[in-house]
Amino acid sequence: MKRIFVVIVGLSLLFQGSATADEGMWLPSLVHKLNIGEMQEMGMELSADDIYSINNSSLKDAIVAIDRGSCTGELISAQGLMLTNHHCGFDEIQTHSSVEHDYLQDGFWAKSLEEELPNPGKTVSFLVRVEDVTDQLLEGLDEDLDFSARNAAIQRKSFEIQKEATDDTHYDARVQSLFEGNRFYLFVYETFRDVRLVGAPPKSIGKFGGDTDNWMWPRHTGDFALFRVYAGPDGKPANYSEENIPYQPKHHLPISLKGYEEGDFAMVLGYPGSTNRYKSSFGIEYTMTGTNEARINAREKKLEILKQYMSSGQKERIQYASKHARSSNYYKYSIGQNKGLNALQVIEKKKTLEEKFTNWVNEDEGRKEKYAEALSLIESAYEDTRDEQAYEYLVESMVRGPEIFYFSYGAKGLFEALKQGNTERIAANAAQMKAELDDFFKDYNASTDAKIAGALMSVFQENVVSTYHPDFFKEIRKKYKGDFMAYAEKMFDKTVFANQEELEAFLDNPKLKTLEKDMAFQSALDIFDMMSILGAKMSETKDDLLTGRRLFVAGLMEMEQDRKFYPDANSTMRLTYGTVGDYVPRDGVHYSYYTTLKGYIEKEIPGDDEFDVPAKLKELYYANDFGQYADKDGTLHTCFTTNNDITGGNSGSPVINGKGELIGVAFDGNWEAMSGDIAFEPELQKCINVDIRFVLWTIDKFAGATNLIEEMTIVK
Repeated sequence: MKRIFVVIVGLSLLFQGSATADEGMWLPSLVHKLNIGEMQEMGMELSADDIYSINNSSLKDAIVAIDRGSCTGELISAQGLMLTNHHCGFDEIQTHSSVEHDYLQDGFWAKSLEEELPNPGKTVSFLVRVEDVTDQLLEGLDEDLDFSARNAAIQRKSFEIQKEATDDTHYDARVQSLFEGNRFYLFVYETFRDVRLVGAPPKSIGKFGGDTDNWMWPRHTGDFALFRVYAGPDGKPANYSEENIPYQPKHHLPISLKGYEEGDFAMVLGYPGSTNRYKSSFGIEYTMTGTNEARINAREKKLEILKQYMSSGQKERIQYASKHARSSNYYKYSIGQNKGLNALQVIEKKKTLEEKFTNWVNEDEGRKEKYAEALSLIESAYEDTRDEQAYEYLVESMVRGPEIFYFSYGAKGLFEALKQGNTERIAANAAQMKAELDDFFKDYNASTDAKIAGALMSVFQENVVSTYHPDFFKEIRKKYKGDFMAYAEKMFDKTVFANQEELEAFLDNPKLKTLEKDMAFQSALDIFDMMSILGAKMSETKDDLLTGRRLFVAGLMEMEQDRKFYPDANSTMRLTYGTVGDYVPRDGVHYSYYTTLKGYIEKEIPGDDEFDVPAKLKELYYANDFGQYADKDGTLHTCFTTNNDITGGNSGSPVINGKGELIGVAFDGNWEAMSGDIAFEPELQKCINVDIRFVLWTIDKFAGATNLIEEMTIVK
């Protein structure tokens, strides 16, 4: 099928007109062209250069992408002190925890630099600069290239641009596509590799409300943690060393104790991960019935088993705390997203837009030449989604579900080396696996994983036609009469991968025959073989789907020239702006825009895993000991809502007032607007933030870590 090159719409067309101020994830480098006037009318006192500047210190220099964009952090002192969410540091807090030092349960506070805890592999990246490279990238590109050739040409040119941008520097760079491949931007970063844990409240504060309150308002969660960024003695990124020194940022955020009122300006800078605001009706329907249903069905079973194990003791709770939190978060999100998309009739609205688009295209021969294929390419890609649905269930049930399959598949390199008789590769692969065993088995319980494996294999079998079943399912049906739990019990009994001592003994003297007979390893090979088969089938429609999306978005921007377009999130720095405010989620219900410590106390369920209240917190509350952190009304505000546009990856993002001062930390969205990644709903969409005064009160009054307060710049 002939591919028609899309004429790139200029910036003057992309960003004309007006939009609701709270919607949109904007590139900070374009704020001076697109948003600054509206932001200043809303109460912002900063200039565009105060937000983003290459040559001078600006807000962007205080904001970091944590682990390449999994979360966001902000620098709040001249000594590299970084604030983010408790749930963004949860893995590190859990890793450092033990029965003797239960930092999840009790919290952790370093009273000196020497007490701060290193975290191998953790990184933070500062944005150095952004550059539009669309013209440079697409110059000379043949209009008649098919998708694969076009994509290959773009990748080659992207590599050249990245290399040129980073030669003779310690920076790294990425060229990233925006607007479904219609524009391209270069992002240059400075990445630091020594990031140490400084402070975290107990989970009774940092995770207060647990799964019950997740995605809900009103909230009272003190969802924050503190890290410190370290540099080498020369001030540049370096691997962990005792000789490293606290990094001195170009800018750190001053912290306001003045609070906020309804209608006050608020902006968020961060690294939102992924949105799909331009997704078609066909794609949304698949998200609901494919991705979300597979996630819900598999994780519901997994979470039940995990919770049962975690309730058996302190060691067990610590082992699986992080795994449970990761799995639970998007389980609940998927339920809420489906509910929101239905309630807001998003598919119907998309179909109306697509009909309008089709009529507009058909009104002009030139438009037909450019855009006639767009929706038909997308629709054809979604005509038969059995391959995609099988893939979703395979990933949720057997790759992300039980750990045994993915873990044992890690021996594939060793297996191949043993077949070849390559002694050097055998030794190298065995040594690599042995180096990972302590970390894996520290947080692993084989009997629990066996229960998960049995339950989730059954979920897969119930929801996926036999054509897509891994080969070992035939043995389960024939030899085990379809009893997946019986197969799982036998598999765990007959594998070396469920017991550290047995696995270490095998790796000391690896034999090919052992892996050929190992039930877990052989099952894993079947699973990943099926994953490859499904991936190949899905790739048959991928090119048409991506081409259709690119044409559709290019056509939309040409059709709606009065609309201000913004690019979907893709883990690059974005700015959103809006106001502090309340909302009405349904008839007869009105939510205030802030909560106080009084509500925290009111939610108490003594001894409950989610709603237990620390004795020290109650003591301070009843003594009315709020210090300088009380609001002018005399209460201690805990959380507040704004209408900023955020998504995953924005966790930990700073909420900044019109003067450029920190007033809160974003950590969640609201249940009524879980459709937000696909369709923004201005009447319902809320960004839930922990009040910075609650953060400081916890550090100061609750934890007594005044050493940390003293290094911050506080504005009263």
